[in-house]
Amino acid sequence: MRYVIVGGAGFVGQELVRQLQTQGENDIVVLDIVPPHISTAYEYQDITQPISFVFKPDDVVIQLAANQYHHRVPRKGRQEFFESVNLHGTENLLRKMQQDGAKRMVFFSTDMVYGKPQYLPVDTKHPQNPFGYYGISKKKAESVCRQYRDMGMNIAIFRPRMIIGKGRLGILTKLFKLIELNLPVPMIGNGKNCYQMVSVNDCASAIIKAVSHGVPNREYNLGSNNPPQVRELLRDVIHKNKSHSVLIPTWGRLVKFTLACLGKIGLEIMYKEQYMIADENYLIDISLTKDELGWIPQYSDSDMMQAAFEEYQRIKKQHG
Repeated sequence: MRYVIVGGAGFVGQELVRQLQTQGENDIVVLDIVPPHISTAYEYQDITQPISFVFKPDDVVIQLAANQYHHRVPRKGRQEFFESVNLHGTENLLRKMQQDGAKRMVFFSTDMVYGKPQYLPVDTKHPQNPFGYYGISKKKAESVCRQYRDMGMNIAIFRPRMIIGKGRLGILTKLFKLIELNLPVPMIGNGKNCYQMVSVNDCASAIIKAVSHGVPNREYNLGSNNPPQVRELLRDVIHKNKSHSVLIPTWGRLVKFTLACLGKIGLEIMYKEQYMIADENYLIDISLTKDELGWIPQYSDSDMMQAAFEEYQRIKKQHG
């Protein structure tokens, strides 16, 4: 069996390669538009174009390639920006896999396909009403995956919460800078809500679990166990790093309205899909992932935040 990791030079992809190699797996190929930093077989492949790579019938394809919010997102043409890779690229892969006789894929989607939670915890049967083009593109890609399931392919779909770990800080950079400078930290809302995350390490281990269980034709959520309230999570980071920052609660609706107005005039601080549920309890149900795949998240939200803060400090020191 060969692992073909599409988008394997990215955040989750390189951690997956590392874990597979640690377990003694050597038949790994990364397909990407840039080579990975970790040593493994690599082939250039732009999945928005016709796929030239030749798949083997026993391949397991891990589709991690995506346009996301940590990329530079254009103000105009956002639908095409996200769909070019997330939807059409996935469709190109599945079409070529079918032609070559490969029948197994693990597809990384997002919890953003759910939109505003209608009940808690959010399970995989929750209605899908995404806020923006990223979530919509992933929802459409999931629909294509289900079409290929009907044609005889096995496709496991993962919906992770915000992924944290070495190599991606995103909007946390702004938060950590405030904490480092002992400045007040404004929250969206009063911080009494829970905001779940998931470690990149746990994401990679979930993929390996899905493969070991035969790549089930199922949707699975990925998140942490028992996330704390946002204010407790932030206080923990402030305390551990001996900062004098204080948390400032705000009126969530006003903050979100202000962010929306700034976005309309091109001064986006956060994107709609990032801030719309920032002041709400948002817990996804990971019981199915645990029960069917035997997957248990190893990292708590507090662990993830502290590791991310240390990574922020390391990067800042490295760049002077």
